[in-house]
Amino acid sequence: MIKFHIQRSPFVVPTTDGKLIEEHFGNATDNSEISVAHMVAPAKWSEPFQTPEFEEYTYIIKGRKQFIIENQKIILEAGESIKIEKNTRVQYSNPFDEPCEYIAICKPAFHIDLVHREE
Repeated sequence: MIKFHIQRSPFVVPTTDGKLIEEHFGNATDNSEISVAHMVAPAKWSEPFQTPEFEEYTYIIKGRKQFIIENQKIILEAGESIKIEKNTRVQYSNPFDEPCEYIAICKPAFHIDLVHREE
């Protein structure tokens, strides 16, 4: 029995907003219980508020990322990380002039039906 899995071909999630999402583990790749994704949010990027049914951990590799969590604005820089509890209203954005590269981990694994984005 093999005790490990090396991911050399992450699933690139199709997007229309210029954001790169490479899922290494998760529902799109191997039905893992968690999802692990490498992301690059372009400058001036944002998405609607959402209230996900999963915990989300974010580690910033390069640039900065803005979070509005329950009406509190937080800005993380390279080398910083955050854990956001499930069922928390949050908006993710990169209002800055440079891209933001980061790793996101969701538990349970990301699934669009669990995000609950606002219109």
